[in-house]
Amino acid sequence: MEMDRRPRTPREKYGEELRIRRTAADMTQEALSERVVCSPTLISHFEAGRRLPKPDDAARIDQALGTDGFFARWLEDLESKWTDHFAAVAELEQQATVIQQFALTLVPGVLQTPAYARALFSAYRPNHTAEELDRDVVIRTERARILDEPSNPVVWTLLDEAVLRRHVGGPQVMAEQLNKIADMAESGRLRLHVVPYSAGAHSLQQSLLTLMSFKDSAPVAYVEGFLTGNMMDDPSLVKASQTAYALALSDALSQQESLALVKAAAEEHVHDQQ
Repeated sequence: MEMDRRPRTPREKYGEELRIRRTAADMTQEALSERVVCSPTLISHFEAGRRLPKPDDAARIDQALGTDGFFARWLEDLESKWTDHFAAVAELEQQATVIQQFALTLVPGVLQTPAYARALFSAYRPNHTAEELDRDVVIRTERARILDEPSNPVVWTLLDEAVLRRHVGGPQVMAEQLNKIADMAESGRLRLHVVPYSAGAHSLQQSLLTLMSFKDSAPVAYVEGFLTGNMMDDPSLVKASQTAYALALSDALSQQESLALVKAAAEEHVHDQQ
């Protein structure tokens, strides 16, 4: 029996319903775009779940398709606190049974302490306000709720040694952050491995990577860069990503060696502040 696709996110269900209603109305994407006053490409993004329409766009979609406010009302439940490129990933994260994450320079978001997250947001927002930082930190740290369950999802965390060494927020913030990761590893909540500098070049040296597996659906892979991200469900791309993760893991230290290195790095940061 062939495995189902990965689970659909709420925004993908919204897009699928839009496609069904548009087709039933015997309207092309081009024709709908003229009524909505947008490009056909944007309608395509809506239907694929990559983008959500703005409230005015949703109202015009309802008017064009005669759906009596259906899409405008549904949109109110879908307005996301996440950036467009990450929204679908955040939704799938809640459904995953296994998460395998690799971080090249920064602690993965789901493991970040509030102080660490605040330091990151401050670094790339020169004109931020305290209220904006507070909001973003809350949103970031809320993701950690998926770790409240003692066993699901299973979380593998693979870190380049650079994550341990880069000073983010100062010595105290770094020590607290690394001790949190060490505590979670010791408690069995995550499987921790570090790729040391001594490993040299490795298969994931160019990118952050997250792999997610699901109970009854196909796995996905996600890579992220500055202000952009790419979620892949094409089997060949996911397989290539899984292979790259396995290769990097083979270059990593053992769980015990990795834990010792993380603890030692935390101690070094503590000494730096004395």
